[in-house]
Amino acid sequence: MEKNSRKNNRRHGARYRARRRAVDILFEAEARDIDPVAIVEDRVELSRRPDQPVKPIADYTRTIVAGVAVELDRIDDVLDAVLADDWELHRIPAVDRAILRMSAWELLFNPDVPRPTAVVEGVELASEYADEEASSYINALLDDVAKKAEHFREEFQREDEEAEGSEEPESTPTEDATEEPAEAPAPETEVAVETPDTPENPENSEPQEPEESPQES
Repeated sequence: MEKNSRKNNRRHGARYRARRRAVDILFEAEARDIDPVAIVEDRVELSRRPDQPVKPIADYTRTIVAGVAVELDRIDDVLDAVLADDWELHRIPAVDRAILRMSAWELLFNPDVPRPTAVVEGVELASEYADEEASSYINALLDDVAKKAEHFREEFQREDEEAEGSEEPESTPTEDATEEPAEAPAPETEVAVETPDTPENPENSEPQEPEESPQES
């Protein structure tokens, strides 16, 4: 990615250089269609080798790249929302898109950076990499994002809460369900009780004939 040929006499601090490196990586990742975090990891490894003239990656560069990678969908939705009706994010120059994504991440997801600083640094990067026209519309877009940042954050929070509420907790077996069922009590057996024989009812019994006595001869 070529920088603007215009001479820039402003002295930039470490944070600005970290932002510029992040923009370079985001631009390269989109051009190569790879994960920007993978590029950072590759650069970190190369910077440790003495035979490779690769500068170390600043911590803030890594923070920006990782943050943009995680929140890319939300960042792009915000940028689409503030773009004019006749503009589309995927149709603007790739370097402008990388700058906007980097600055939008700072405005929306990094409360440690003052909003005016994020806007000014983004516009400064645009003036370094693009023309005056690009700097002008990038300034307008970032200013709009800064004004609506709180609104967008509230939307993100609601989305997160709704997502958490829609997740059903995994059912865990209850204590009663894990216990083995108790054995059912054995049915009571009837115990036969012996009763003494009772004589037959004389009223119901048939009369017996008396035995004949022997006659005298």
